[in-house]
Amino acid sequence: MIVITGATGQLGRLVIQNLLKTTPAAHIVAAVRSPEKARDLAAQGVVVRQADYTQPASLVAAFQGAEKVLLISSSEVGQRLPQHQAVIEAAAKAGVKLVAYTSILHADTSPLGLADEHKATEALLTKSGLPHVLLRNGWYTENYVGSAPAAAAHGAVLGAAKDGRIASAARADYAAAAAAVLVAQDQAGKVYELAGDTSYTLTELATEIARQSGKPVAYQDMPQAASAEALASMGLPAGLAQMLAESDVGASKGGLFDDSKQLSQLIGRPTTPLAESVKQALAG
Repeated sequence: MIVITGATGQLGRLVIQNLLKTTPAAHIVAAVRSPEKARDLAAQGVVVRQADYTQPASLVAAFQGAEKVLLISSSEVGQRLPQHQAVIEAAAKAGVKLVAYTSILHADTSPLGLADEHKATEALLTKSGLPHVLLRNGWYTENYVGSAPAAAAHGAVLGAAKDGRIASAARADYAAAAAAVLVAQDQAGKVYELAGDTSYTLTELATEIARQSGKPVAYQDMPQAASAEALASMGLPAGLAQMLAESDVGASKGGLFDDSKQLSQLIGRPTTPLAESVKQALAG
């Protein structure tokens, strides 16, 4: 059995849909905080088990009989490490044979503040002795193109990335990679640096939004604090705005760039082009 934690999240659902193409639904466990939110998965035959990162006993029960567990990193930045530790300890108690963890691109050398908890989680996995594979996910293109309609309306893409190149990929690309690793053999010990086939600057993103929207859009580079404030004023939650601004600064230092193409090699197709993601975002 393959257990997907955080299965009702955006990434978790996509991973399960990919797994269903090759794996019987009865062999897939959706480990979720609120089972009522997974009724659609249960209707497809997926096994739904209650599991909360803050309730270790629920994790041990959810992992019973599991051969593999996909630990999708917690969305609660600042609380991730104890939550991830609970998952790792539960997996060990349940005798899980492989843990796959969604880390961050180049976690060991990343200039992004977000990398700290991922790096610490990787260390916990090593210390645990559990066989594991690291899916070091780069940036989701959705993090930037989600604000494409607002950028078209206001005539500006706001950020603090300077000319840093961003090799992002669509969430669906990362989900396909996770599913591919979960059904493959001999994955323990592997580290995948996952990023988009092509990279872009935020100036190039603004140009693409302008091209598709038919409206003038320019990139406006700002200091980190000003960028976070501006993003929040455009409707983004304050926490997300802060995270994006901080990550932009990391991008200016190369933190969101990788050209190894390991992601497209893993999924057997090119990663989703930026133009396609912009098109989807503008279509609403």
